[in-house]
Amino acid sequence: MQVIEVQDKKTANEFLQFPIRLYKDEPNWIRPLDKDINGVFDPKVNKFFRNGECTRWILKNDTGETIGRIAAFINQKTVNKDNDQPTGGVGFFECINDQEAANLLFDTGKKWLEDRGMEAMDGPINFGDRDTWWGLLVDGFDRPPNYQCNYNFPYYKDLFENYGFQTYFKQFTYGRPVMDPLSDRLYEKSKVANEDPDYTFRHIEKKKLKQYAEDFRTVYNDAWARHPGVAKMTSVQANVIIKKMKPIMDEKIMWFGYHKDKPVGFYINIPELNQVFKHVNGKLNLIGKLKFLYHKLMKTNTKMIGLVFGISPEHQGKGVDGAIIMAVRDVVQETYTRYKDLEMNWIGDFNPKMLKVVEQVGGDVVKTHHTYRYLFDRTKEFKRMPIK
Repeated sequence: MQVIEVQDKKTANEFLQFPIRLYKDEPNWIRPLDKDINGVFDPKVNKFFRNGECTRWILKNDTGETIGRIAAFINQKTVNKDNDQPTGGVGFFECINDQEAANLLFDTGKKWLEDRGMEAMDGPINFGDRDTWWGLLVDGFDRPPNYQCNYNFPYYKDLFENYGFQTYFKQFTYGRPVMDPLSDRLYEKSKVANEDPDYTFRHIEKKKLKQYAEDFRTVYNDAWARHPGVAKMTSVQANVIIKKMKPIMDEKIMWFGYHKDKPVGFYINIPELNQVFKHVNGKLNLIGKLKFLYHKLMKTNTKMIGLVFGISPEHQGKGVDGAIIMAVRDVVQETYTRYKDLEMNWIGDFNPKMLKVVEQVGGDVVKTHHTYRYLFDRTKEFKRMPIK
């Protein structure tokens, strides 16, 4: 077997094409957009190159057939954040069901990281934010992946664990019909916040996106940047995120909560884009864009994704979470009945407070992903991500 670093258009294209052949008989797999994958590895597109580096490889057998791929990366902002050792990452792993091939790919990523001072690697993760391409699917293979979420064969779990990866944390995706009732507890909590005149709740307006980007950054840094491995968000990053959402955002399902006009919470939902992108076969060329526009105008996607939820710590336990969820409920169940299903993007098992909130919203765990960690010093004690 031969490991080849991606350094030209030919190998970059093979990095894209290999999964298409691998999953050709898997009906639930949806081909990612080529531009999304390529963007991860393009310093002109991916802001994480400002504080990190990455590379990728393909693996060929003795007849020259591609049988695997992997990427490795370092984000200097998070290598030491709440870690006992400098930690990098591997991701975009695809492989035939062959442990020897998988081991060679993992060894390649490990050596690259070791050469740069790393002492552990997480995977499969993204050279980017946690909301995309993060974690290995271990349950929920009967459902298509949501946009920019990993889907893989069941045997990948064995490939990772046989190599020595251990579960660093679990990620749960909850699903429910939109019209199902919410828990009585949420009604009680929302009443507490709604009776306090200092709290207000409103959905976003596209004409004020710059303001909402800053509101998003404020709450995100309060609620999420305290977690291990999560870097604080800058104003530039927040504006980029909101700007990217603009073409597909639905104002009525993106809500913020305020205390005396200071942002203290958000519940961001978006239409599930893979219900559209499954029709474009990875290509947003002219035909792909026309198909996207058609499905957007016809509103053919009927699933909404709970993308991110956050409440500033000093306002937790005051009913804000219930009030913001009930504000969305009042819209999608009473006046804006476009959506039939809701999936709440993954919540880590290190965040029991958020798991409790999601369980009150209702639904069941419909997908489980694992983020694994591999310590290079095999005598060192392995520790799970701490509970927050």
